[in-house]
Amino acid sequence: MAEHTAEIHWTAKPHADQPDTFSRDHTVRLENGHELLNSSAPAYFGNPSASNPETLLLAALASCHMLTFLAIVSKRGFSVAEYSDRAAGTLGKNAEGRMAITHCTLSPQITFSGENQPSAEELQRFHDSAHRNCFIANSLSCTVDIIA
Repeated sequence: MAEHTAEIHWTAKPHADQPDTFSRDHTVRLENGHELLNSSAPAYFGNPSASNPETLLLAALASCHMLTFLAIVSKRGFSVAEYSDRAAGTLGKNAEGRMAITHCTLSPQITFSGENQPSAEELQRFHDSAHRNCFIANSLSCTVDIIA
């Protein structure tokens, strides 16, 4: 098993536009040393120029699905030239009445290179397998749809 780490650091300061509350801006440092400015979503007094936990979760899901998909199709002799996705997530109340990402949709657009092109049925099987084997998808309790 592997362990992964991330660090966050926040320092108290007033919110730039809401003086009666605090700034949500903080630094996220990934295990490779890469840092990014993170905040809450703008709807929750966050910085619209920063990333936020909800979009980072979507990015992690889409990235994990893509990497799993690429490994699967490669093992089956297919070559992907380009892969893009626009992940979307719905924030709402879960079955316990708590705020959560309750639904995610991945919309991968894939271009295969070479003469070996998958059929629509094979493509669906590849996505199903990628979803079943995606570490991040297996860690979520929300519904994930893949519209390919």
